[in-house]
Amino acid sequence: MASVDTECSAPENLEAYRRKRFNAPTVIQDAGPPAPAVERRLAAILAGDVVGYSRMMEADEVGTLAALNARWNDVLQPLVARHQGRIFKFAGDGVLVEFASAVNAVRCAIEVQRGMHAVNLDRPADLRIVLRIGINLGDVMIQGNDLFGGGVNIAARLEQLADPGGIAISGAAYDQVKNKIDERFDDLGSRRLKNIVEPVRLYRVAGAADAAMAPNATERPSIAVLPFVNMGDPAQEYFSDGITQNIITGLTRFRDLSVVASHSSFTYKGKAAKIQDVSRDLGAGYILEGSVQRADGRMRVTAQLIEGASGRHLWAERYDRGVDDIFAVQDEVTETIVGTLGAAYGGRLRKAWQGRADGTGGRNPRAVDHFLRGMEHMHRCTPQDNERARKFFAKAAQLDRNYAKPIAEASWSHMIDAYLGWSSNPARSWAEALRLARVAIERDDQEGWGHHAFAGYCLYKSQHCRAIGEFERALALNPTDADTLIDFALCLSYSGRAGEGLAMARKAMRLNPHHPEFYVMHLGMISFDARQYERAVDTLEGLHSMETVLGYLYLAAGHAALGDEDDAHAAVKRIRDLDPRASIARWSSPEMAPYRKAEDREHFREHLRRAGLPE
Repeated sequence: MASVDTECSAPENLEAYRRKRFNAPTVIQDAGPPAPAVERRLAAILAGDVVGYSRMMEADEVGTLAALNARWNDVLQPLVARHQGRIFKFAGDGVLVEFASAVNAVRCAIEVQRGMHAVNLDRPADLRIVLRIGINLGDVMIQGNDLFGGGVNIAARLEQLADPGGIAISGAAYDQVKNKIDERFDDLGSRRLKNIVEPVRLYRVAGAADAAMAPNATERPSIAVLPFVNMGDPAQEYFSDGITQNIITGLTRFRDLSVVASHSSFTYKGKAAKIQDVSRDLGAGYILEGSVQRADGRMRVTAQLIEGASGRHLWAERYDRGVDDIFAVQDEVTETIVGTLGAAYGGRLRKAWQGRADGTGGRNPRAVDHFLRGMEHMHRCTPQDNERARKFFAKAAQLDRNYAKPIAEASWSHMIDAYLGWSSNPARSWAEALRLARVAIERDDQEGWGHHAFAGYCLYKSQHCRAIGEFERALALNPTDADTLIDFALCLSYSGRAGEGLAMARKAMRLNPHHPEFYVMHLGMISFDARQYERAVDTLEGLHSMETVLGYLYLAAGHAALGDEDDAHAAVKRIRDLDPRASIARWSSPEMAPYRKAEDREHFREHLRRAGLPE
């Protein structure tokens, strides 16, 4: 049977659901006495399926079936029995389970995902059996040993929205489990689900997917640097943030170390959390935390490195120095981390540190502060915030002449103005984007940021091979930069390699679990290019605050591909509200939609045409 995540949809009616979701035979209704009243009950439904099942079956049918059957027998069924559940449907790679309690359903799902992760550790990444799980509490209809109805349908839709290795639950289920399960839940807002009338509140079990998608122990160690706590004057907050950012920057130079993006680690600023929870949520094996106190030209910095799974302290240090020695302290902290982790990983990190070039110290804290403020505005993705971001980037570059990243991000801000249709003079915006990308490379050719910006410019000028080369150069210099990865993923999709783009986009989201919303838009666009229309629509409908013509274009095209005329027309109406001049010619031009292959561009245009966008 084909994988649920690409080919199954929620039912328009009960019989359609049985045929489509489970390949059940059509039931022919003949004339006869009135049917008895339908029996109903309230139940917690767990729906699960295997990520990439069709691909795995194509590569090795016998091996995949044997592995899947072993997982059902050794992991799933014993845990379902332990939590008093009942499996009422197997369908190829899919399974449906009934529980009388939402608490039991969620606890079972968590243990299933952990069990699946444990048995996957000795398998190559492309041969792992990884599940997505959705859970809903709702009304179901009973027919023999089978269950149908809205309670089942919503669980099946939520399963399709779950991350690989993750668990998505409805608001109805969350209301029953909150404060009863020792796990954190992320509120993902309300979602419109296909053929479900009312929006459904969506939550995910925080960090559940990280273990399933984490590298094996033989791969790179991973670390998250939590925001250092400011112990002094609140006006000095930027100083502690600058130290944190500079340590992150120093660690990202090492290809043998995976560093959680600062966007994610800074979500813990000012929050009390257990180290084990932070480690699981961010997918980091090690956590660095510390504090900064500054007064009278002196500073005291404390830092401690902690093993994420156990909470065991590996080392702690205190530095009392003059403020002028801030960069020396940052270098010492970075070197100690590299050396500590390197001792457990063959000394590779220590060697990399010892072989570093001079001049790789930290940044001006005030420059970093302005840069972070600029990124905060740019991620809001509005024309006004984009303009504000440029002012902060300009100030950051002025404060630190060797700081290339704000210049590179300013280049991106001009590109965003152009390809989202915000610029009153697109030609000037593109020219300024190119100029700033070149300046960023000139200022610091040993960082990936300028190459990342230049790659974006080349992409939107349809120089696909050159764009790919520049993205590869950027990643060679900074392999764990999630922003570069998500933009490279879109570049691959536009270049006719959407399958590779999907894999890279998911990697970017794992590296930056608390990613900004443009990651979601990119993933939806790539899913459309990969002809995964339901995933594209589900993803794009998950955007909460990002209102752009580009997002609605791919949403409209996705609905059209699925035959959802009303939803496609509604998306086109929103496009025309945002851009009264919107047309297929305007929004599928090479600079707006830089497809390398003519058939991919026509695929986009044809579905916009079906959605009702004028030529």
